[in-house]
Amino acid sequence: MSHIHLEKKGLRGLAIAESFKQGDKRSKLAGVVMRRDFVIDGFVFAKCEVGGDDATSSILKMYSKLGRDDISFVLVSGLIIAMYNIIDIALIRKETGLPVIGVTYDNSEGIESAIKHHFPDSYEQKITKYCKLGSRSKIRLHTGYDLYIRTEGCTTKEAQKLLDHFTLQGSIPEPLRVTQLLAKSL
Repeated sequence: MSHIHLEKKGLRGLAIAESFKQGDKRSKLAGVVMRRDFVIDGFVFAKCEVGGDDATSSILKMYSKLGRDDISFVLVSGLIIAMYNIIDIALIRKETGLPVIGVTYDNSEGIESAIKHHFPDSYEQKITKYCKLGSRSKIRLHTGYDLYIRTEGCTTKEAQKLLDHFTLQGSIPEPLRVTQLLAKSL
């Protein structure tokens, strides 16, 4: 397990969020490289299929397209995006060597029944991918808001410290707030 070195002055992370509208066949992914001092240091874009299984490969292509070796972690806004296109953070961790943190903002009981409803003929593979994500950990930010996270390559405590550092106000860490705005504007 690698660690997130918060003391590192040049700490940079890649944050990713997505956006699509009802009826879209593809979802837009936006990525922002943000430094520890909140300076935006790069952008990258991709698409993934709504209801598909290509979100993980799209994120790996985004990372590769940046061609940077100064990125220290990956933040993803939601691990089940674009109508059940499930992101495999263990694979992203393995391929990039970076700690990966998936962030959600609401508690939920699970999505197995929704997957069965939307994919009646092929739900087994998606449910297997979903279960492989494991359970989420609830953390409380210094702002008083709760987040639910899944991590690969770092501890929950390290992820909480990182997210606390990158959250100026409210419940959304700044790198994810910027990527969400960017993805919606596409």
